[in-house]
Amino acid sequence: MIEFILNNQKIISDKPPTTVLLDFLRKDKRLTGTKEGCREGDCGACTILIGELSKGKVKYKSVNSCLMPLGETHGKHIVTVEGLNQTELTTVQLGMVDEGGTQCGFCTPGFIISMTGYFMNSLKPNLSEAIESLGGNICRCTGYMGIIRAVEYSISSFERTNSSLKHIDRLIDGKFIPLYFKNINKQLEIILPRKKKSKRNSLVISGGTDLYVQRWEELVQSKAEFISDKRVSSEISISKNKIKIGGAVTIQQLLESSIIQKHFPSLRKQLELFGSLPIRNRATVAGNLVNASPIGDITNILLALDSKIILKGKRNRTIAIKKFYKGYKILDKGKNEFVDSVFFTIPSKKFYFSYEKVSKRTYLDIASVNTTAMITLNKNKIQSIGLSAGGVAPVPLILLNTCKYLKGKMINSETIKCASEIAMNEISPISDARGSKEYKRLLLRQLFFAHFFKLFSNKIKAEELI
Repeated sequence: MIEFILNNQKIISDKPPTTVLLDFLRKDKRLTGTKEGCREGDCGACTILIGELSKGKVKYKSVNSCLMPLGETHGKHIVTVEGLNQTELTTVQLGMVDEGGTQCGFCTPGFIISMTGYFMNSLKPNLSEAIESLGGNICRCTGYMGIIRAVEYSISSFERTNSSLKHIDRLIDGKFIPLYFKNINKQLEIILPRKKKSKRNSLVISGGTDLYVQRWEELVQSKAEFISDKRVSSEISISKNKIKIGGAVTIQQLLESSIIQKHFPSLRKQLELFGSLPIRNRATVAGNLVNASPIGDITNILLALDSKIILKGKRNRTIAIKKFYKGYKILDKGKNEFVDSVFFTIPSKKFYFSYEKVSKRTYLDIASVNTTAMITLNKNKIQSIGLSAGGVAPVPLILLNTCKYLKGKMINSETIKCASEIAMNEISPISDARGSKEYKRLLLRQLFFAHFFKLFSNKIKAEELI
């Protein structure tokens, strides 16, 4: 049985856990304010808030209900636009009306949910962050200026509320959320965890942001298990010089991690290219790895870091990520094995790190080509180097021959030009919807140059690489 709180109502359901939450909300509960649009996590019309109890408090995040299995709602608070309604318009709703933020209205509930979620997670809201939180919501009518004015209206209204109150009381007092939110934590505390099955199912889902796009009908009819629901670690830890990332860690967790920000400060901005906030709130590291896409962003980064994957099954084993991919969508992973975590060693010396990605759209799109570089120097010579390339081979690729050539070399324009020619011989791109094979070759070469120009601008002159 699946038990959770839906708005202000306790729900107990025996429906298959793989049921798409969007369908459950609209068809079973007739909560039609949550709209069905693209069904791919792109338009944001189906956005809902999911609240999870942690250390006595409920933390909310926005997710796409079209990519959310019902089974992962157990023990959580699900909020649709109906669950925000009060006897009068909420502050966010009023801002959308008064500032002309809505026309046809189809996308409006998703915007209301995302904007409300932002205020629930921000003690000091500002315009740029608020707009960023709406990155997963698309409107085809307004041109967005009315929505931006509505955001400004809501921020101004929040700033006039009583700052001496607790945050949730401040939101209730300011008419951002209804009064019942105050007791949700107590209601969630009495919901017992679901019993773990002794026998593991054949289909294991982590995040499912791609699976529920490509194979949702198959998943609905299957008996799947969800490893992102307490079955593997969702923690990021550091011990000595090793960083360990749990398989259930989401991309947003990775982006916000103080450990990652300390050692890879540029990654926060770069991971925003992974997808919208609702997608980053669901997509996991293990899901990205096992999906085995040749252009997987996290896979590309972890390859260059020479990461190791810990697999759990009848016996636990560790495998180098560069040996994990045997062919297109073919993994060195047994049927009953799953990715528990991944770890890599931080170089003891100063290191240089760069990630580059080009896609048809700058944001919220999969890459045409992506690449990562991880470099350490010794007396101005390359001591160690990891170079990955995505979108240019059937598998996520580590450029072994290029790395071998560069090791021990001084960094200068001539060396980098020679290395780029070796890299071109290591790849085998094909023409597809994301570009011709010639275009992908050109992209990788330019991104390869970009690594060194960005990291060593005092040693490399752009005009010498052309």
